[in-house]
Amino acid sequence: MCSSDLSRPINIFSPPNPSSFVRMPGERYNPRSMDSLETVKQYHEMTKHDFNRYAPALGYMDWANQPNPYRRYEETAFIQLPILSKDQDPLSPPYDSLYSHNSIPSHPCTVSSVSRFLEYALSITAWKVAGENKWALRSNPSSGNLHPTEGYLFLGETLGETLVPGLYHYAPKVHGLEQRMTCSSELAAQLLHAFPPHTFLMGLSSIHWREAWKYGERAFRYCQHDIGHALGTVRIAAATLGWKVILLTELTDHMVGGFLGLNRLQNFDQNEPEFPELIMAIWPHLDCKPHPISLSLPPETMDSLMEQNWFGTANRLSRDKPIPWEGIDAVTKASWKKTNTSSKDSISYLSPQNTSDSPAPGRLTQEHNQVSAHQIIHQRRSALAFDGQTSIPASRFFTMLERVMPQADKPIRERPQPWDILPWPSTIHLALFVHRVDDLPSGLYLLLRDSTSSKKDMFQSAMHEQFVWDTPRSEERRVGKECRSRWSPYH
Repeated sequence: MCSSDLSRPINIFSPPNPSSFVRMPGERYNPRSMDSLETVKQYHEMTKHDFNRYAPALGYMDWANQPNPYRRYEETAFIQLPILSKDQDPLSPPYDSLYSHNSIPSHPCTVSSVSRFLEYALSITAWKVAGENKWALRSNPSSGNLHPTEGYLFLGETLGETLVPGLYHYAPKVHGLEQRMTCSSELAAQLLHAFPPHTFLMGLSSIHWREAWKYGERAFRYCQHDIGHALGTVRIAAATLGWKVILLTELTDHMVGGFLGLNRLQNFDQNEPEFPELIMAIWPHLDCKPHPISLSLPPETMDSLMEQNWFGTANRLSRDKPIPWEGIDAVTKASWKKTNTSSKDSISYLSPQNTSDSPAPGRLTQEHNQVSAHQIIHQRRSALAFDGQTSIPASRFFTMLERVMPQADKPIRERPQPWDILPWPSTIHLALFVHRVDDLPSGLYLLLRDSTSSKKDMFQSAMHEQFVWDTPRSEERRVGKECRSRWSPYH
């Protein structure tokens, strides 16, 4: 349930200790009696939809208090990025070439290439109109089109005449950068000395209230979901420019939040906090020399950045104070990363050269190879209706499946994008309801995204005994046989 104290601010750098709250009669949740992992698991269980009820939410749409989907910083410099046509440099490569190692020449880091990168990663790509209603579509998908994700850039070099070293917030509605902090080029070089030349950083954060306004206590789930969407679009956007990306896994949430300026509570309405999620390193891949890529940032230099000149005050998003949900507070605190989780603070990064006998995953026909990444990114939509007749070829369906396979048995530098951004194996697998795929029987299928036999045995033992696990013959062409199985209660 939501808290009875509607006036309390939330300090995200000292997350509140939530009291117990009631779900259903006789069903209580007391995170103070659990460790962090159990609190996260309990949140997951308690915010599931049930066969007889929905998960806790307000119960209606408070349209008058809908949060603004656009964060803006006032009283700071705004740098308009060039709005490029599809025919202006940097030009988009064919979409299929994104899945072939080093097949795209690396563009230098310029104002124009940064603009194109943000266009493909987080920008508004279309506007839809229905009657008097008008709403934006963005390159990064979002649950309910509510967009809790905010993006930040740290530039270590001067670009053009206006972008100096420092931290910037990306404003998608106007496709521009808002200056949050400036620093000397020497200090920026100290921060990025463990990375390849011309590296810049990108940070992502979440505003839980944007999702909680509609989805109530489930909002934390959707925010994490949308961070995954943004990770994917950032990696794809970088691939169109021949750039590489890696997630800096060895930063604590406190370090991420401080670096993005989210701990400067005087710059925010404390009833609408913004929560740190992650920082990525992005660099032009100009050669194939091995580079030790750091998975962290030097703490002393980060501390020095906190003492630089900071600018801007975040806008208020809602007319009234948000409805606070204590379950969200509890899982935020429980999942807060307080320490580094591994002893691996760097990786050796060297992408293999593309060769003619090493085809891109899921290479299609020449016709499909010529569809540009620009077109695919700008035409992204959510599926709302189908005609009940159109089918797709099995080859195209299997190409889609192959592109979600992370190939985690390979070194990270050899994995296909976007899976080369994450230094851990897959933990999510796909249950697919298949219908109208040519030469593939309709039914329920499971796609295991790693090929270990124990994983298949685990899933099979958890499912109904009457399910039949077999592999359609048409699948054996490309995707590993051990990675899929078909379920059907009718065989």
